[in-house]
Amino acid sequence: MGVIPTKKGLVQCDKLATASCRRRLAVVMVRLKMAETLREAATFIEQGHVRVGPTTVTDPAYHVTRNMEDFVTWVDTSKVKRKVLKYNDKLDDFDLLM
Repeated sequence: MGVIPTKKGLVQCDKLATASCRRRLAVVMVRLKMAETLREAATFIEQGHVRVGPTTVTDPAYHVTRNMEDFVTWVDTSKVKRKVLKYNDKLDDFDLLM
């Protein structure tokens, strides 16, 4: 990911900015208003409700690149996604069959 250019030591970790922590999936979810708190976001991720691109991610510390930030979505079979769509009156009848 380009956080540290070498694998020799952890000395360069002291020089890291906090921006690398903001790239974690749980933090990105809070920023995208998909969850209210980091704990709630981590719970959603661990339960398998979130995907990045085509893959389902179950690690809250997953590093999301800036290009992939637009592709953080709910899994199609997620109850959370269904609840959000129902709240926004966008739930399709076809989605009820799943």
